[in-house]
Amino acid sequence: MTAGASATPAAAPAAGAVPVLEGRDLVKEFRVRQGRGRLARRARLHAVEGVSVSLAAGRVTAVVGESGSGKTTVARLLARIIRPDAGEVLLDGRPAPSGRPRAYAAQVQMVFQDPFASLNPVHRVRHHLARPLLIHHLAGGRVDAAVAELLRRVALEPADTFVDKFPHELSGGQRQRVAIARALAVRPRVLLADEPVSMLDVSIRLGVLNLLADLRDREHLAILYVTHDIASARYLADTIMVMYAGQLVEVAPSAALTDSAAHPYTQLLLSAAPDPDRVDPPALAGRGAPPSLLAPPSGCRFHPRCPHAMEVCRRQVPPSVALAPGRSAACWLHVEPGERRVDAPLDRHPREA
Repeated sequence: MTAGASATPAAAPAAGAVPVLEGRDLVKEFRVRQGRGRLARRARLHAVEGVSVSLAAGRVTAVVGESGSGKTTVARLLARIIRPDAGEVLLDGRPAPSGRPRAYAAQVQMVFQDPFASLNPVHRVRHHLARPLLIHHLAGGRVDAAVAELLRRVALEPADTFVDKFPHELSGGQRQRVAIARALAVRPRVLLADEPVSMLDVSIRLGVLNLLADLRDREHLAILYVTHDIASARYLADTIMVMYAGQLVEVAPSAALTDSAAHPYTQLLLSAAPDPDRVDPPALAGRGAPPSLLAPPSGCRFHPRCPHAMEVCRRQVPPSVALAPGRSAACWLHVEPGERRVDAPLDRHPREA
């Protein structure tokens, strides 16, 4: 799959439509232990800083970035598995309930990265799919028929072939389809897929991506697709959000972003993506590695790796600049030269003292 490939895009949402699920200015820090013994101290890891995401029915939004960029943390915040330190989560425009009550879980489901660990190895497929149906009272006394229907929805047919198998008897792709079927059992409106194909063989990844696209189009689900692979994001998603070191750096429609990336970090991701049509070796203009989130750089967090870094990049956090409808980038390159202030002191993390 290449960055130029693309699935059939879904229809655009109606203007002014309220998102099914929304996160506004989400912030999350984790306390981590540094050192050993009596000299050990607990430091703050700035995992997510001021991230906003909006999920509309019948649309796929991809969150892309390197490992440690905060993608999975955003998904877990939206799933209410962890609580944000600041910001809010809205369901149908209203604040989501605290914790993760059953009514919320019935509308927002998460599919985890590892299909080998997300299914209990001592239970058969029937148990994994019947349990949420029984807990949420959705089977109506027809559990076997409901389980068979779930397997059909994820293209595991005939159902009799799979219902009595243990997870270890299934392939990786089949296990991930069972995990998706389990999430669909409670009839959710939102599906949060955390790198659902990263642990699968390349030969079967496309089948799972097509399944997610089919769920978007046929069942009108709002889907968040978390991935480090910008090529698969282009193939599946309607909108791509790029994260770096806990912050959003670019948001755009998938085709526009991959055809003409506005942020240097997005350009770096695209240059590293496999492309069979590329004649010359990829030009990786960036250098270095992602920063430690225990002590993020001042100003723009990408500036130590950016080939276009200016003095203002080292001193001031860049604003998010609207480039077109539905498109923005947090980069000083898109700010008028006269507005690039460099006379202020270093703009370090607000929680550092």
